[in-house]
Amino acid sequence: LNARTSSAANEPRSFSWKDDRWVLPFLSRYKKTLLLALTLGVATISFAVGLMFTSGYLIAGSAEMPYSVLLLSTPLLFVRLFVVGKPVLQYFERLTSHDWVLRITSILRKKLYLSFDENGIFFSSTYRLGDALGLVAEDIGHIQNLYLRTVLPAVIAWTSGLALTIVLGCYTWWIGIAFGAVILIELVVVPAVSVSINGIRQERAKQLTRELYAHTTDNLLGIYDWKLSGRRDEYLRLCDEQIEALTSLRNEGHRFDRGRDLAVSIAFILGALLIIVWSTWYFQGTADSSSNWILAFTLGYFPLIDAITPLPNAAVEARGHRDALARLNDLPQPCEERKTTGDSRNVERFAPFDIELDHVRFAYPDAPATMLLDNVSLTIPPGQHIAILGKSGAGKSTLASLVRGDIDPASGTVRIGSGSAGELGSCASAVFGVIQQSTYLFNTTLRDNLLIGRADATDEELEAALDSVGLHALRMRLPRSLDTLVDEAGLRFSGGERHRIALARILLQDAPIVILDEPTVGLDPLTEHDVITEILDHLEGKTVLMITHHLMGVSRMDRVIYLKEGSIEFDGVPDELEQTNDFYRALLALDRGSNLTA
Repeated sequence: LNARTSSAANEPRSFSWKDDRWVLPFLSRYKKTLLLALTLGVATISFAVGLMFTSGYLIAGSAEMPYSVLLLSTPLLFVRLFVVGKPVLQYFERLTSHDWVLRITSILRKKLYLSFDENGIFFSSTYRLGDALGLVAEDIGHIQNLYLRTVLPAVIAWTSGLALTIVLGCYTWWIGIAFGAVILIELVVVPAVSVSINGIRQERAKQLTRELYAHTTDNLLGIYDWKLSGRRDEYLRLCDEQIEALTSLRNEGHRFDRGRDLAVSIAFILGALLIIVWSTWYFQGTADSSSNWILAFTLGYFPLIDAITPLPNAAVEARGHRDALARLNDLPQPCEERKTTGDSRNVERFAPFDIELDHVRFAYPDAPATMLLDNVSLTIPPGQHIAILGKSGAGKSTLASLVRGDIDPASGTVRIGSGSAGELGSCASAVFGVIQQSTYLFNTTLRDNLLIGRADATDEELEAALDSVGLHALRMRLPRSLDTLVDEAGLRFSGGERHRIALARILLQDAPIVILDEPTVGLDPLTEHDVITEILDHLEGKTVLMITHHLMGVSRMDRVIYLKEGSIEFDGVPDELEQTNDFYRALLALDRGSNLTA
């Protein structure tokens, strides 16, 4: 993952529910399970209300010492029913709702990982490693909480409050209106105030958490630089300051929550007093049974607090989740999803995979005055092999990032086939193969590392790929062949062997365009020559862009492009350039001399 950061990655993004691909489309997924969870939630509150209602009636009736205990048999029966039914319904409601949410979350996690292509292209320029960790560890959790702590409780609270308002309104119209006003205060006004005051604070806390992820990750990866520069104490101070700021913000939020909860309790007590006043007036003429109904309605109101209390926090969390939703909706749409939804932007539309850059200019947002590429126009037909030369900072890697669609040009267009490079998204892994300076092998089996190229490859195809890149002898001497563990970062193998394994992955991937980003750095001249020769031999017929400082293998390329300060200094066939371009001849002489010296 590239550590370079674009400021655009941390800027707040606009979010619109009509364009949402991460919440609304999944509300209808497993809709029967969702409907069952909501029904069980409302039934749980109803049984709690029923239990308190019949208990109040039973308590008042028992206090009046009825002439026959049989008059209390019906309330006793309902009390038993509600006592047994409420925990059972609550258990199955929690079981069903969590089952639904976990099913959805598993789908979302798969969708998230499909948005990250195998070559890490998505993170190459706009995200740091900490940002990636924030997406994986935080944002999916936010959506899970949005479903579990906001959507479901809100529906249950509104349904329960509306039902109780209607019931009271059926007795007396004015109590229905008055009680409805109390419910609106608790379900609308208090959550709205919480969002306006504490929502901004919580959003800031989430932003600080993301920054803490990014800064901590970057600083830990560069801990040796801090120590070698004698700035260890400064590093610890920066970490402490970030943690203290986050802790202070959260403490302010907790203080507000306590005050808000007190206000909710006061409003709830006012609702209880309203019911007491109404029931006393309404049942005043019912002789000795008036106290039964007064106590029954009063106690029957109290279980509603279980449905109302979570709403303010849920509203605040929902506002805080908008930022996570914006980042997730900003991810490229996975190839699988594009095909299943009938999206025409699939890989086939880009064939025959010719590349064209038309007056392209690019600068990073945090340094708009520094043009890394300035008015570059370039056409690369399918199957052509091109070497891209230039000093460090000349724009070679930026050019490759634009071609892959990692970044968008400030002006001009980058086209792959008949579509824009930016439209590739995560499908870029099906179009581009990349061999980088340092080939990374995961600490698992050789088979699993090769399957990154093509997940459905058979063992025979894996062995053939290894043999074709000159690793037959290596495969035969491995203790468990393809099942051999490669050790951390592939340290079991030499640099040349790791590059050949990377080439085998590319062959399995069968991508039409291959980018070689300094593929032989750190190799001795003989190994470098052998690796370059094998790579170019096996990539015959594919478009190859080789970014390099060395001129090893350049004579075998169809074209050589030299970048200088973001512009194309020269572009031509190697043999012709050697005859006509003095600067290219000087580069060749210098490179051959360095090789001879080595």
